[in-house]
Order: sequence, then C-alpha cells, then structure tokens
Amino acid sequence: MIYLQDIIDTFGTIHIEKGGMWMEITEKYSKGFDLDLKFGKLGEEFVRDMQLGNRKIEVKTERDIWKTTGNIAIELRYRGNPSGLSTTDSNVWVHLLSYKGVIEGGFMFKVDLLKEKIKKLHKSGDLKMVMGGDDNMSQMALLPIKGLF
Repeated sequence: MIYLQDIIDTFGTIHIEKGGMWMEITEKYSKGFDLDLKFGKLGEEFVRDMQLGNRKIEVKTERDIWKTTGNIAIELRYRGNPSGLSTTDSNVWVHLLSYKGVIEGGFMFKVDLLKEKIKKLHKSGDLKMVMGGDDNMSQMALLPIKGLF
C-alpha cells in the first residue's frame, strides 16, 4: 500500500481544494487521510464481493407510496407461508426506492441485521404489520425510513 505521506516525501508539497480554498496537505492531515482511506476500503471490498458474486443479493423495488407514507414494505409471508425476507438465502438485501418509474435511491442491508432490526422495531411497537400486495395476500412489515438506522 502506498501512503499519502510517501507521495509527499517523494514529490513535495501537495495542496487540496477544500471549501473553495487551497490548503497544504500536512503530515497530520496525511495520517488522517490514510486512516480514512483504510476505512473506505472496507466499503469497497464489500461492494467488490457483491460484484464478484461472493455475496447473494436480494433486490426489491419500492413503488411511489414510500414518498407519502415514509415507510418501506418488506414481505415476510405470502398466503400464510413464510416468504420474502423470511425465506431468502441472500446475504444482502437491496431495497430500492422508485418514484414515477425512476429509481431515486435505496438501502442496502445485511440480511441478518435487517431481520434483527424488524424484530426490535416490532417488539418496541415502532413497526406496523399489514396485509398488501396482490389480493392482499402478503404479510408485510412497514418500516419507517427514519428509523432504519
């Protein structure tokens, strides 16, 4: 791994634009940058594992209603039988938010942590269970977007 300080030692003073002003990258800044870089690699490796197929991914897309309700709906049962999150064998749950046919953003969860989150929200009373979907045959957890993290 090449550290920012190695680049400074080799090439001399480096400046970075921050808040509309140019400032010198000092040794103290470069040490912090190296720590940030190491932390950033954590996320890059997680995404790389997904791209390489080392993680199974479940992708769901939420239609427009999340905009007005502030909730996302996660299916747990269909026709009385476990389904959706209850039966997925994926490691990662990607929940995209669509509005008027355009993906505006979304969330990515480790499946085991999402299941824990639903249990905690249900136990605390901060989660609604509803029937919905085709012919109202799906039992879904309505998770408040503001309470997801």
